[in-house]
Amino acid sequence: MLAGRLSEDPTRRVTLLEAGGGDWHPMLRMPSAFYLPVRHPRFNWGYVSEPEPHLNGRRLLCPRGRVLGGSSSINGMVYVRGHPADFDRWDTLGATGWNYASVLPYFRKAQRFEGLTHDETFRGAQGPLRVRNGALRNPLYGMFLAAARQAGYPLRADLNDNEQEGFGPLPMTVEHGLRASASHAYLRHARQRPNLRVVTHARVGRIAIAGRCASHVEALVKGRPERFTGKEIVVCGGAINSPQLLMLSGLGPADDLARLGIRVVQDLPGVGANLMDHLEIYVQQACRQPISLYRELGFIGRARIGLQWLVTRQGLGATNHFEAGGFIRSDASRAQPDIQFHFLPAAMQYDGSANAAMHGYQAHVGPMLSPSRGSVSLHSADPLAAPRIRFNYMAHAGDWAVFRAAIRAARQLFAQPAFDDVRGAEIRPGDACASDADLDAFIRQHAESAYHPCGTCRMGSDALSVVAPDGRVHGTDNLRVVDASIFPHITNGNLNAPTIMVAERLADSF
Repeated sequence: MLAGRLSEDPTRRVTLLEAGGGDWHPMLRMPSAFYLPVRHPRFNWGYVSEPEPHLNGRRLLCPRGRVLGGSSSINGMVYVRGHPADFDRWDTLGATGWNYASVLPYFRKAQRFEGLTHDETFRGAQGPLRVRNGALRNPLYGMFLAAARQAGYPLRADLNDNEQEGFGPLPMTVEHGLRASASHAYLRHARQRPNLRVVTHARVGRIAIAGRCASHVEALVKGRPERFTGKEIVVCGGAINSPQLLMLSGLGPADDLARLGIRVVQDLPGVGANLMDHLEIYVQQACRQPISLYRELGFIGRARIGLQWLVTRQGLGATNHFEAGGFIRSDASRAQPDIQFHFLPAAMQYDGSANAAMHGYQAHVGPMLSPSRGSVSLHSADPLAAPRIRFNYMAHAGDWAVFRAAIRAARQLFAQPAFDDVRGAEIRPGDACASDADLDAFIRQHAESAYHPCGTCRMGSDALSVVAPDGRVHGTDNLRVVDASIFPHITNGNLNAPTIMVAERLADSF
């Protein structure tokens, strides 16, 4: 996104370094194939967490995009901005000027909502990032929304307005049947500009810094060392790779760097700290009528979907299938929603690794605003070594109460009359899982990351912040970080939309 915006000025010369390759592959372009690149080392860094102490010592997957478009090229394409209070919180936490009123224009600037001819109060019509609602053709979507209303929740036409709470269509970043990644939206036309150079298969290992100036970037390009210089250097590696690169460059906790033999350029103890993420769990229900996506999950069904998509860019291949969802409060005392629902008209794992052997449907539910914090650190000074990732999920007692409330709310919703004609037995967690202790055991064994890491180079002005509100790394003059790692606090929902907003806003500051 930054490469596209900054190169709009013909007086600038912009070089984009990408560790992976191009994003042309059909499994990246086809929306319903989103689960495939998550499992493919060609497109995914393939990180895993350290054993999580509160989740039975399990190592959780942490996929990160290694391809043009980054994680927007392998994500689930759900377009959620967050609650207005999320950004007002940023402002109070030291990211001065990042309140909701200030960021809303940049959400609109980025967005082109399908069917709009002019900007509205909350939605944009002229931006590069195509956003649309799903067709909601599967009858289970209608049952889900009707059940939400029967359970007492409001229905909303736009879950990205200034209220958010309630249920409705869940927008997706899809354009004419294709994934609308950041690369698709901002880079495909920009690559024709003579002032933009895109270098793929460029593994950045270090930023050389002299005094307050970042002088050059050292990278292996297809295995050969190269140097790149620039007036400004911008790190967009995300919540895992950005702190890793800063630490490899001597910016981070001084004692930790010194132990690894890395020359300390700037003691920034907050680099790698404040790691946040969303956890979720699947509440799965059997479906007594053959109307779910179950029959499409086999080889023949997937082949049929793929062929139709290749020929027409339409059909079940042109959606991410998360076409409905919502946000609720775990209890009435909460000032804003803190639980998210994604509804899927099938019973299956997100990454396609396991499917229920029957027709079914499911809600992905979990806490959105957990106070638990983890960290990213280095195993060694080797830039080719994966970093150490410890999320420290479920470290606070409040996390467990919210997670239990999320599961029980999903069960209550599935118990509504709207599902009476199709509801079968509960597949997961199962009727026997009822008490607090039972639910806690289920969470410890089955909670999964929603793949929303952020916060490890957070904006602010205190001793543990890493960048100023303009993205500039403290103690430097020409080095910035622009990605989800600079979030002071996680937002209420999926992170692609607010990450692109951050880049849109900071592009204006160059």
